[in-house]
Amino acid sequence: MKTIVKSAMFASIAALGLSVAACDSKTENATEAAADATRDAADATADAIEDQADAMDTKTDGKDPPAEKAMDAKAGAVRDAGDKKADAMEDKADKMDKAPG
Repeated sequence: MKTIVKSAMFASIAALGLSVAACDSKTENATEAAADATRDAADATADAIEDQADAMDTKTDGKDPPAEKAMDAKAGAVRDAGDKKADAMEDKADKMDKAPG
């Protein structure tokens, strides 16, 4: 019985120690939140552009007009740029982690 209690206590202490070590700083959390907001804003803008592109195609013939294709490409570029910027922000946040030891 003592062994089980000691093992459970040790496991709890180890888990607590790991959770404290995994905590991010407020600055890191803010940077990650800003990265998420950047990605969300780019997605919202790209979605709006795609909606405009879809409205350009009034035919249901399965063919997209050139203007719609151009708008879709623009939406993709906006989404890619937002992802790239957000990824860079997340990389910066990751570097804020203190090295163990």
